[in-house]
This record gives sequence, C-alpha cells and structure tokens, in this order.
Amino acid sequence: MSPIALARLLTLAAVWGASFLFMRIIAPELGTVPTAFFRVSIACLGLVAIVAAARVRWDFNGKLGACLLLGMINSGIPATFYSVAAQVLPAGYSAIFNATTPLMGVLIGALFFREPMTASKLCGIFLGLFGVGILSGAGPVALDLALLQGALACLAATTCYGFAGYLARRWVSGLDSRLSALGSMLGATLMLTPLFAWSALTQPPASWGGWQVWLSLLGLGLLCTAFAYILYFRLLAEIGPVKASTVTFMIPVFGVLWGAWLLDESLSMGHLYGGLLIGAALWLVLKPARVTSP
Repeated sequence: MSPIALARLLTLAAVWGASFLFMRIIAPELGTVPTAFFRVSIACLGLVAIVAAARVRWDFNGKLGACLLLGMINSGIPATFYSVAAQVLPAGYSAIFNATTPLMGVLIGALFFREPMTASKLCGIFLGLFGVGILSGAGPVALDLALLQGALACLAATTCYGFAGYLARRWVSGLDSRLSALGSMLGATLMLTPLFAWSALTQPPASWGGWQVWLSLLGLGLLCTAFAYILYFRLLAEIGPVKASTVTFMIPVFGVLWGAWLLDESLSMGHLYGGLLIGAALWLVLKPARVTSP
C-alpha cells in the first residue's frame, strides 16, 4: 500500500470514528428513520455541490442504476441499522462492533465471490476481532438485551458493507469516485424518503432537536458521509474491498479517542492492549503476499 493510500485510510478511520459520536447525539432525539434520512440526504446535497464545484461531468457511463442500488445496500440500510444501535449503545461500542466488517468481507468474498482466503488474512481478522473484544471489555456497558440488540443491528450493517465492497468493484469500477458517492447517496435518499415521510406523519419525534443536533447532522452528513464516501470509493479502486474494509479496525481506536477528548470518557490499559492487537491485525491483512518464484 502506498503512503498516500495509507494516509487516506487513516483519514477515513478518523472521520468515520467521529460519525458514531454524532449519531449518539442525534438518534435519541430524532429517532431511527429521521436520523438515517437526514444523514444521507444532507450528504447527497453536499455531494451535488462538490461535483458541481469541481465541474465533474455528470456522466455515469450507464452505471447510474447500479449506483442507486449500491447506495441502498452500502448506505441506506446500514445508516438505518446504525441509527437503531445509536439509541441503545455508547458511540464507542457501535464503532467497536463496526470492526467486524473485514471479517464479513473475507467470509463473503470466499463464499460468494471466489476470493482467495490466506492464512495471514484469516489470522489477521481474528486477531483484530480479539483486539475489538478487549476494547469492548474496557467499556462501561454490561452485557444485556439492549447491548445484544444494538450489536445485532451493527452486525446487520457490517454484512451489508461486506457485500457492498465487492459489488462496488463489479458494478461501478472505473467511475469517478465523486460520481460513485453521489449516486450511492442518491439511491439511499430515494430509499429512505418514503420511510421518513411515513415516520414523520405517524410517529413524529417529540422534539426536532436544537442547534447541537443540527450541527451534528451537518457534520454527520457532510464530513462523515459525503467526504468519507469519496475517500472510500477512491480506496476501493486503489487497494480493493478487503484492504479497504480494514479501515474499520482503526475506527474503534479513533472512536475511543474522540470520546475521551470530546465526551470525557475514561481510558484504560485495555484500550492500549486492544489498540496494539488491532495494529498487528492490520499488518497481517495488509502485508503484501509472498511471491514464489516458478
């Protein structure tokens, strides 16, 4: 992996780590569907502005339909599940469970896309999950039904991510990353619009929140979704879906650090040990395969 790609990977991890903090602020106030809808619709508007400002030619090369469908799988459904989790889990926990994405990617790739499974990748994935387990044990939440429900919602989201990484490489390969992100957010917005309308009419939030909620929505939509998905599609093209998915191993580290800095959450040695294990897992998954001479 080139230094530039690694820098993009670290930037994406830091940005997506912050997204769980924003959702933790927003979801208890607005509810599941409004949180997910505003996230993707604000991101869609932001991407329209980015594409227009950059004077990118609006030519999807016949792949607009694929982008819309991909957006439902990669953005609409996961955003909804993470909004469910944000109502019952601390921000750091959602980030920690999100780190199962590479495991889902490896398993889905082996089962459905004929991707080779190497011992190094497998060891790296499980070592990373062990590090995630140590991080989760260092937190304040006891194992109960709410934690289980939130965890299942996160796992459903990471399963979608696992499929989406491979589908993106097949469906939108060669497309400008800004157009891929825009089409994806447009598909997610179209999917969630009728659900949001029904939710607003039948079960409107008791409060639409104050300035803190809406500033968090802007950060979630513009920075953590619009900007982040441009980076993500760029990384998919550069390093492939499995290596790109390892960003989720770094997200818990950034999530914990953001929480300690902005929310005064406590740190422990468990966070250090978990972070070191996650770093070792990244090296195993990202290291170049050994080439044997004929």
